[in-house]
Amino acid sequence: MTPEVKKLLNELTLEEKAGLCSGKDFWRTKNIDRLGIPSVMVSDGPSGLRTQIENGVDENDSRVAVSFPSGCATASSFDRELLKKEGEILGEEAMSFGVAALLGPAINIKRSPLCGRNFEYFSEDPYLSGELGSAYINGVQSKNVGTSLKHFAANNQETNRFSVSEIIDERALREIYLPGFEACVKKSEPATIMCSYNAVNGVLSSENKWLLKDVLRDEWNYNGMVVSDWGAVNDRVLGIKADLSLEMPFSGGMTDSEIVQAVKNGELSMEELDEAVSHVLEFVLKYKNIRENGSFDMEKDHAESAKIAEESCVLLKNNDELLPLKKSSSVLFAGYFAEEPRYGGGGSSKIKCYKMTNALEAARSEGISVDYAQAYNKDFLTTAAELEKEALEKAKKAGTVVVFAGLPESYESEGADRTSLEMPPVQNELIKKVAAVNPNVVVLLHNGSPVTMPWLENVKSVLECYLGGENIGTAQIRLLYGMANPCGKLAETFPLRLEDTPSFMNFPGNGRTAVYSEGIFVGYRWYDCRKMPVTFPFGFGLSYTKFEYSDLKLSASSIKDSDILEASVNVKNTGKYDGKEIVQLYVSDKTGVEIRPEKELKGFEKIFLKAGETKNVTFKLDKRAFAYWNTDTKEWYAPSGEYEILIAASSRDIRLAAKIELKSTSKKAFNITTWTTMGDMLKNKEMAALIQNDYKKARKFMDEMTDEEFEKKFPFPKSAMLGMILSGPFRSQHSKDGKTHDDIKKMVDDLNRRLDNAK
Repeated sequence: MTPEVKKLLNELTLEEKAGLCSGKDFWRTKNIDRLGIPSVMVSDGPSGLRTQIENGVDENDSRVAVSFPSGCATASSFDRELLKKEGEILGEEAMSFGVAALLGPAINIKRSPLCGRNFEYFSEDPYLSGELGSAYINGVQSKNVGTSLKHFAANNQETNRFSVSEIIDERALREIYLPGFEACVKKSEPATIMCSYNAVNGVLSSENKWLLKDVLRDEWNYNGMVVSDWGAVNDRVLGIKADLSLEMPFSGGMTDSEIVQAVKNGELSMEELDEAVSHVLEFVLKYKNIRENGSFDMEKDHAESAKIAEESCVLLKNNDELLPLKKSSSVLFAGYFAEEPRYGGGGSSKIKCYKMTNALEAARSEGISVDYAQAYNKDFLTTAAELEKEALEKAKKAGTVVVFAGLPESYESEGADRTSLEMPPVQNELIKKVAAVNPNVVVLLHNGSPVTMPWLENVKSVLECYLGGENIGTAQIRLLYGMANPCGKLAETFPLRLEDTPSFMNFPGNGRTAVYSEGIFVGYRWYDCRKMPVTFPFGFGLSYTKFEYSDLKLSASSIKDSDILEASVNVKNTGKYDGKEIVQLYVSDKTGVEIRPEKELKGFEKIFLKAGETKNVTFKLDKRAFAYWNTDTKEWYAPSGEYEILIAASSRDIRLAAKIELKSTSKKAFNITTWTTMGDMLKNKEMAALIQNDYKKARKFMDEMTDEEFEKKFPFPKSAMLGMILSGPFRSQHSKDGKTHDDIKKMVDDLNRRLDNAK
């Protein structure tokens, strides 16, 4: 707490302190003129500023701003520097609008492809989400503009989002739903963190002390301000106690009065209130001098939006090297998205964009002549006979047909979840019919989340453009015609069917609760462990060139979990085009100590290679790259044993592998009890060393008998007896030796003590 904040706390009245804990209006904090405390403004802004117009009455009447690609797109860039640069641009724009903080990034995990807000979120993988989120935050905050990392935590659906309780076991929370936030806190220190609407395990996030104080504040050492999502507050006093500093938007004075009354009757201490107010004051004072009425070059930022989209589009299919097209070739653009692309998501991230450049305009600006057929109505859902007839007649004559398809805003938006993975039937039918009359069909997709592709086998090329911002048309033309080389890779799995998805049986729940029964097995972790076919795997993306991986080297063959392991690999561009490759590193736990995913992403690098060029890529792995959350010891635990380092072009395209032996410095995997099994102890090398003699003694009589002798004495085979020994509780192994319950309890206490002292 700064001296200035301490001084203000001594001068503020109780009523003024309470007032600072809620907004002045929809977008601003309260001012207290007598003490020189100003009001500052925040703005929606993950992919562009949705800032209220000056002196505007309607909080949704926003200023014109540049719309950048949505999170679903930029995540596919796998490019930290790109996200940082986007953040820097948005920070400059925010300063010019007098905005103290952008409400973003949004990094919730894509638990289900049906979540209506997935277009705003980055990935199904927490490591990728955390790396890109922290890069974005660092970019924005380098311009002395704050950010609001959201939505903390587990805002993974829109259905009943204000009240649904997400039932998540602690390990899944720690390994999947919290690490992205943890990485952002520790790597970029966001100015504010926005709590989610939903409850986590029965407690609303806005008053969840374990989430906001125990984990965020005390464990991760977060020093910024926690703000509510707009309208998320239920009990303001409980929120203060849980470390929720600022309620947004304004409360009309109601919750301010509740805070005052709670202090007066002793329900809330002045120390607790001062803690909340101090974070509000620190935020306001840090960002009070944001420049207003500045200027920035929207035309330049419009061009940057196209470059970001270009880096984010994913080439999913390209049979017979149909792409890139030649500028002189005969090409038909079919589908209204070519004229009116969907550039961003609905709800709080909907931008009143500076200007829209569609693919038709972008082609003309490059001197490229293309034919055009609208093909379906402007609602994207229906067609007319004359529109379909025109499209098919033109398709027959064209050398190549590029179909512009995807999801209309009515299919996915903040506030509602999708009910299907399908695109509008009229668009699927259009693609099938066009493919039936022309063998060279390219599909360009405009969508915020995965779709099924019943026509995939009938077309030669597919380019996933996601929601690419206001200048997506320029990016599309540059990619289609080879002026740029596709270099994005999927940050999420595209499943074959909705029924295949991890949360299918429990999304969106029964209205009151959503049970995360899939646990840690989200996204590729689920599909890989089930050996399940998918349409396109996590991390997948093609290029116009080819890349070859070789010479994987590890800095050591054996390490302690306190060491840093370095892995390096050579990557060569063996094709004829310059291009970028996203090199991915996964770690696979082979110890068998705990149920783990088949592999987990723990590193990625995006590199540019000229045709024929080779570069070396290096990764550094610490303990967290090997560890899982141990719910018994409440710590990150990497068991001793063998791990595999996997270098990959996607989660399903492993190019190289190397083994590493790791030795844990945390000896204790769990607390031993009288009912702990010998089998569980033997899985852990350090614990196994304590009971090797007991194990040998327990099976000695088996080893001394032949199979025939054993079968005469027991009504089951030796393998079954071995299973019984391993699964028998500790007490049963020693009670046979005449040990009393107290004797066995002392033995258990001694084992636990020895393990504790071995740390």
